Amino acid sequence: MDPTVFKVPVEGAPVKGSVNALVTLVEFSDYECPFCSRAHNTVVQLQKDYGSKLRVVMRQNPLSFHPHAKPASLAALAAGEQGKYWDMHDLLFANNKKLDAESLESYAKQIGLDVAKWKADMAESRLSDTIAKEQALASQLGANGTPAFFINGRFLSGAQPIENFKGLIDEELAKAEGLVKSGVAPSQVYARIMEKGVERAPSRPQAQEPQATAKKIEIPANAPSFGPATAKVTIVEWSDFECPFCSRAVPTINRIKETYGKDVRVVFRQQPLPMHSHAKDAAQAALAAHEQGKFWEMHDKLFANQRALDRASLDKYAEELKLDMNRFKAAVDGNKFNAQMEADMAAGSAVGANGTPAFFINGRFLSGAQPFEAFKPIIDEEIAKADKALAAGTKAEDLYAKLNQDNVNAAPAAPTPSAPAEPAVQKIDVGNAPVRGAAKAPVTIVAWSDFECPFCSRAVPTLEQVEKEYKGKVKIAFKHQPLSFHQHAKLAAQASMAANEQGKFWEMHDKLFANQRALDRASLEKYAQELKLDMTKFKSALDTNKFDAQIAADMAAGEAVGANGTPTFFINGRTLVGAQPFEAFKKVIDEELKKAGVVMAAEAK
Repeated sequence: MDPTVFKVPVEGAPVKGSVNALVTLVEFSDYECPFCSRAHNTVVQLQKDYGSKLRVVMRQNPLSFHPHAKPASLAALAAGEQGKYWDMHDLLFANNKKLDAESLESYAKQIGLDVAKWKADMAESRLSDTIAKEQALASQLGANGTPAFFINGRFLSGAQPIENFKGLIDEELAKAEGLVKSGVAPSQVYARIMEKGVERAPSRPQAQEPQATAKKIEIPANAPSFGPATAKVTIVEWSDFECPFCSRAVPTINRIKETYGKDVRVVFRQQPLPMHSHAKDAAQAALAAHEQGKFWEMHDKLFANQRALDRASLDKYAEELKLDMNRFKAAVDGNKFNAQMEADMAAGSAVGANGTPAFFINGRFLSGAQPFEAFKPIIDEEIAKADKALAAGTKAEDLYAKLNQDNVNAAPAAPTPSAPAEPAVQKIDVGNAPVRGAAKAPVTIVAWSDFECPFCSRAVPTLEQVEKEYKGKVKIAFKHQPLSFHQHAKLAAQASMAANEQGKFWEMHDKLFANQRALDRASLEKYAQELKLDMTKFKSALDTNKFDAQIAADMAAGEAVGANGTPTFFINGRTLVGAQPFEAFKKVIDEELKKAGVVMAAEAK
């Protein structure tokens, strides 16, 4: 599972359980969602099994296509005004197909509410505001579907089997007990964990349509920029110097500059987010450096030192850049660039750049810290358009305005809101990964996995069942994603590839997953001997880290397509995250086989 810990606030939300609980489960849910109803039963069982060790916090995320979901959320919150939130909560999930106004009122009477007060509270705008804020929080954390859970800040999506919850709870319980032993009071464990949590989910790379959504993006004369105004491609970036995802985008932008030279101009605009306490001061410092011709030098220092953006550090960076310190300090102290910064923020919000980083490539929107490969096809398309426009007589100084407007005119209309779609189908290259199954199987499952991950081992029997049920129709490819906190995972990956070199990958694969608690070097050599491998060759491969490059390539490829946690599967390019049950695989495989049947029938004609 993804080790990322998200900073998930619990203040002001309904809570069941002790403040001294070592594990806090925050649920974002929708009372009309059938999957939420199933997950509710799982949460109830978890509360029984873990008792005082588990605290449950509820957050509202009524989905727009469930007409009764928001009224039900309001009903629960209004019941909470009279101390009966959980009573109403249980009734709503028990009757999630009967959430009309009449039914909601009957539940209010059933639990003994003052119905007149309950109705008045439901109509209060503050409860609707609470729901809106919680929906915004869910979106910020990447919890766009329901149900979504954060277990001590770690994300678990969907109505997963209880074993998946318990695996994660047990991991977090062990960590929390370690904190208590080190002197942290039980009541402070969650706060301590949250201190290192991230506040926003990273944007995942997604397939770009031939014409990405485009906006008319003005370039202010005072905006810092790199590259000529006559460049064929202009990238306007809205960013925040304290945002960790923005810092990840810096190497990508540098690679774009190196690759495309004068064909690309980069314009930087400020979007300091309110949850980042030093972001505005850092933006002021960058603009004060810009006034003295050193914006990009300060930009690089700020991103390289994101954890040191206090005022003294900003002054230190200015001194290192040999700025006029009196002028720099006067600008920062006097908030000289507030108007420019606020204009950037307003302009960013107006075009949908509310999160960071956000990029507009000749006006075409690309969200998040995406890899170079996500930018390249759009940049290449825009250069081709620019060449045609120049050949047709467009002046170089007018090029950006023309291409930006052309993209806005060509952009498709915004889609009508509907049920959330599953992730886009992605092109997944099997490459030189170990593969098992018929070469011409119509369905390919590519798994990113970690031999020390307990959730990955739980998926092994499921994949075996898939192979048995779909013999000849499915092939499975294995790619490596050893997580940093599993100390033996990378060595185990090396061992599997050393076995692969001798034609025994899957035999080693099975031994590693069957012995996850014994993945030290001596144990790996023991398994190699049992498989009758050439031990000199095997040991040499491990000693020289022979397969480091392939494992690193697998990890990078996994990150590029969003496989940051383990296990992650791509079934003909469709994402399935986690150790899900056979039925979850079956549904996607059956759909893909049906598509393949249609395709094959068409080819036969």
